Amino acid sequence: MLSAKSLFQEILDNDESFRLFCSIAASGESQGGWENARIAALVPDSERHLAPKITRHGADEDKHGRIFNALLKKRGLEPVDVPPETDYTMLLERHGIGLAHEKLKADQPLTVRDVITYLAHSRVTEQRAAEQMAMLLKHFADHPDLGRAVRMISADEDNHLAYSHEELLHYAAAGHAPYIRRTLRECAHAEIRVHRDVSLAVMARMGRILGWSRARSALLAAGIHAVYAAERAAGWRRMVTLRTPERRDALGGPAAAAPEVA
Repeated sequence: MLSAKSLFQEILDNDESFRLFCSIAASGESQGGWENARIAALVPDSERHLAPKITRHGADEDKHGRIFNALLKKRGLEPVDVPPETDYTMLLERHGIGLAHEKLKADQPLTVRDVITYLAHSRVTEQRAAEQMAMLLKHFADHPDLGRAVRMISADEDNHLAYSHEELLHYAAAGHAPYIRRTLRECAHAEIRVHRDVSLAVMARMGRILGWSRARSALLAAGIHAVYAAERAAGWRRMVTLRTPERRDALGGPAAAAPEVA
């Protein structure tokens, strides 16, 4: 049976595929941690009230990277280099989504629009992250090795999504709604393309590691293309709507410590 649970279980059961999965995840989370730390350092004086929340966001991402590396260590595995075609965060930047690393490496303060761009990027990408973690939570919340990590990361992603909703709504009320709508839409359309391309690249790598037949690989690729077609037609709209989150001030406190998984 070809299901999300059976597919991930197969990846989990093989050391090399699990090694690739955790390496890709750890790299992306660590990159997000660096980006948020730089944004927190560069927010303009008028937006300094956001710096602690952005710092918390980055600390969560760093924590997730450590969790994935700890899962590798527990199996006696070392991380592998992330293939460029599977590097989601790098490919988003190349598509002009979010704030360019060149800007973040400089010491010039960001503008209010830069902060809004960052929040719009977070709104879209955290939607994807929250959905992916919800899927893992559904199937692996009680897994002896992954369970605690999945539960913590899923809760964090939900917080990040709530935070981006709340802050963007504040900026919309302050007169930035047209820019927010335009930026969200551009980001969503780019993200669904990058997600499709990265999914195809990851599945191709996994197929070679796990020895999938051509028929199975083709079926999975067709599924990825079908998801992209649905998202391109209308699914992207879920990434651009804004609503008041049930949990307010979701990043208002310190980051929780990572579970002991190694």
